[in-house]
Amino acid sequence: MQIALAPMEGLVDEILRDVLTQVGGIDWCVTEFIRVTERVLPTSSYRKMAPELFSGAQTAAGTPLRVQFLGSDPACLADNAAFACTLGAPVIDLNFGCPAKTVNKSRGGAILLKEPELLHAIVREVRRSVPVHIPVTAKMRLGFEHKDYAIECAQALADGGAAHLVVHARTKLEGYKPPAHWEWVAKVQEAVQVPVFANGEVWNLEDWRRCREISGVEDIMLGRGLVARPDLARQIVAARAGQTLEAMSWQELQPLLADFWLQARRKLSPRYAPGRLKQWLAMLTRTYPQATELFNVLRRESDCLRIDQLLGVHFTPLAAAAG
Repeated sequence: MQIALAPMEGLVDEILRDVLTQVGGIDWCVTEFIRVTERVLPTSSYRKMAPELFSGAQTAAGTPLRVQFLGSDPACLADNAAFACTLGAPVIDLNFGCPAKTVNKSRGGAILLKEPELLHAIVREVRRSVPVHIPVTAKMRLGFEHKDYAIECAQALADGGAAHLVVHARTKLEGYKPPAHWEWVAKVQEAVQVPVFANGEVWNLEDWRRCREISGVEDIMLGRGLVARPDLARQIVAARAGQTLEAMSWQELQPLLADFWLQARRKLSPRYAPGRLKQWLAMLTRTYPQATELFNVLRRESDCLRIDQLLGVHFTPLAAAAG
């Protein structure tokens, strides 16, 4: 069984990847999608979107990082994938699942599920462009408006050379509304000869057990469920081994929250850092009542020094710390 951390654009950046992989249970993670249009992106783009590439292509906890691309031009995606491999990308992942309207309008993400032939061409060209030892993988939804092409799309990706598929078990139009159609993951796995990961609507151990039973697959990718319950992957690993693991308490989460905030302070301007903290806190409210209390205190707070005090941390800018 493998457990992956999903590449959620605008949420799971290198800071949250770092913090969540510290908890354990995650086998690998993926960058937010890197948008490719008409040129080979410079190294600076990877320093921004995938800084882990420059420290062994892994988080500080040692969790391997994969690079994900989004686009519709097979040749351009292939050229960018080849360049990313020279920077140390150990796996190239392709995004055919993003439901964002702005992305879909510019022919990226889930809208490409209307064109199975193009999916095949993209994976084929990327597979040809990267060294043979570097896997190419793909993430898809069950379709755009409907699921009629789900199997055809999965087969196109697998036949094009995808080493495995991650299936978010909803269409674009279904967005993130429950339920996730895990039975379709089983249908996809029956139709392709590569491993399939189930993704979508796994918030706790009971969800994981039902997903595993219905989908019939062992591998899973966790997104919002892991962000809201940072020890979910660790809990699943224990349950898979027949063990019971006590859930992470709010007190145990405090050092991670403080670490997240300090990293956000160093990376982002004072104008934007508070928003990143509130974004994660809002998701933690699903699991921790204390997160709701803290979120209500911070809801209208924009003073970073005040937030430092509330979290009990002392912020030292990197330049000052080095000096």
